[in-house]
Amino acid sequence: MKNISRLKATGTILLMFLLLYACKDSFLDVTPKGAANQTQLANIQGAEASLIAVYSQVNGRANRMASPSNWVWGSIRGGEHNKGTDPGDFSDINPIQRFEYQATQGVISDKYNGLYEGVARANNVLRVLPTVDEPTDDIKKRKLAIEAQTKFLRAHFYFELKRTFNNTPYVDETFDYQKGIDKVKNDVDLWPKIEADMQFAYTNLPETQSEVGRVNKWAAAAYLAKIYMYQHKYAEAKALYDDLIPNGKTSNGKAFALQAKFSDVYRASNDNNSESIWAYQAAANTGSVNNANPEFDLNWPYNTGADGPGNCCSFFQPTFEMGNSFRTKDGLPLKNGEYNLPANELKTDMNVDSKAAFTTDPGPVDPRLDHSIGRRYVQYLDWKPFPGKAWIRNQPNAGPYSPKKYIYYKADKGSLQDNSSWTPGYTAINFTVIRFADVLLMAAEAEIEVGSLTKAKDYINQVRARAANPDDFVKGVVTGFQKTKDNTDDYEKPIMDYTQDATLYEIELYDDFADKAEAREAVRFERKLELSGEGHRFYDLVRWTTGDTPDYVNQVITAYLTYEAPKLPSGAFTGAKFDKGKDELLPIPQAQIDIATPSILKQNPGF
Repeated sequence: MKNISRLKATGTILLMFLLLYACKDSFLDVTPKGAANQTQLANIQGAEASLIAVYSQVNGRANRMASPSNWVWGSIRGGEHNKGTDPGDFSDINPIQRFEYQATQGVISDKYNGLYEGVARANNVLRVLPTVDEPTDDIKKRKLAIEAQTKFLRAHFYFELKRTFNNTPYVDETFDYQKGIDKVKNDVDLWPKIEADMQFAYTNLPETQSEVGRVNKWAAAAYLAKIYMYQHKYAEAKALYDDLIPNGKTSNGKAFALQAKFSDVYRASNDNNSESIWAYQAAANTGSVNNANPEFDLNWPYNTGADGPGNCCSFFQPTFEMGNSFRTKDGLPLKNGEYNLPANELKTDMNVDSKAAFTTDPGPVDPRLDHSIGRRYVQYLDWKPFPGKAWIRNQPNAGPYSPKKYIYYKADKGSLQDNSSWTPGYTAINFTVIRFADVLLMAAEAEIEVGSLTKAKDYINQVRARAANPDDFVKGVVTGFQKTKDNTDDYEKPIMDYTQDATLYEIELYDDFADKAEAREAVRFERKLELSGEGHRFYDLVRWTTGDTPDYVNQVITAYLTYEAPKLPSGAFTGAKFDKGKDELLPIPQAQIDIATPSILKQNPGF
């Protein structure tokens, strides 16, 4: 949180939960080093400092695998992106994208441990609160506010554990860790526990906060509705959406609304806007990159030098399949995988040098393509036309694209971007965990299941209408090159088409849906386009695997792997296979099973 980053805390895990704090403020100075004295914490300032430690864990605190961006767990597994780089770099992700998970993998343990670090910090706050014996009305109010925020955050950490690993050991503030956390089974359904915490937050949080990074009542409403959607409790979710969509507001008091421009959702200069329901806060140039957005440092375009952002490391490359998904016909998405047919594929440059002759795809495409994916010869934010292969570390292993969301602008260098570490890839860009477009599309799903197809169409069309804003169309598609005196191409002086051919971008609104099945596919595809690269996709596919579509995730991922594998000369996806009934979940880390009392933790099926 930008305004309260002065309260810094660090923690570490012993087994799963043991938490040690070290804080700079004098009232938190402790002996021995790293251990917090409960007497010193037993006041409202100590409880507040402990709460900041919980907030600080949301982004993983240098553990990028535990972040809610879920760039590996939601986007790479969901077929939106691939790991991209040389097979030997951060190779622990390679089996993940191939659905060859191993219970001994470090990245899986990182996800599990990072989330339990958050649980431990939350439990610490809830243990401290009853010891705060200052019986004034103001203190009682502040204690309730701290409890509500803490339970929101604990619900978030357990929600991530639940949808990633299914049931994991449940421990709250009432459990005595000294009795042996290695004896806690994972046989308790987490959903009721998660619901109870988030319901408490919804009931007791205020509508606005003095510091924008804190969660409020409406963030809890949106998250509780999401929890209901994952359990297919559509009526309960709809009731919340019916209230929060017209009445909700951000922590800083802005009425929920879509930003006029899709591109403005991802700009540090526009953080905490009307679409930002809950975001973890990032700040640059504070003296520590831990206060910045730390998790995408490996995902930027590669070897850009001074002419581009980041310089490292191409670990998050949009897939061919994702690029093709933005193809439109009569302004609407193509159905039934038709976007992957040869006639509809986006024009790419896999077989040519980055400076060889190439004609950009003529469209029609959804305008969100060029805000989501860097593609050759199309203007890359305010930097320059995307040069293709020159900014991609290993094109045979990655494909021809680069990520474009949550990338800092050239205008942000040195102010909203941090140069104090090994890479300039640390930024002040908040990552939005829940945004209003996400809420509208989930509300559309709830309407389809228990409400009105007409209202669902209205919600979907609100998102599409924003995408159709011509003021946000990317200008600057290279149509040719000026010639140098020796009549060779000068690739530093591209000719730009700033008028845009009217056929390049084409997006229309939906008419009435014929039935639930058509409406479902429309909203599901809209989530794919709107939220690409934001960590939702794989989790969406799994939760949609129910009822009328019991084989959904298997069919979608199998089709993706079948299409993508021959596109990459490196063979990164050759032989990759999704195993139904197994690969929907990650395995419980083997280290957790090994340290527990024998047979206490039940492993997920197939591992």
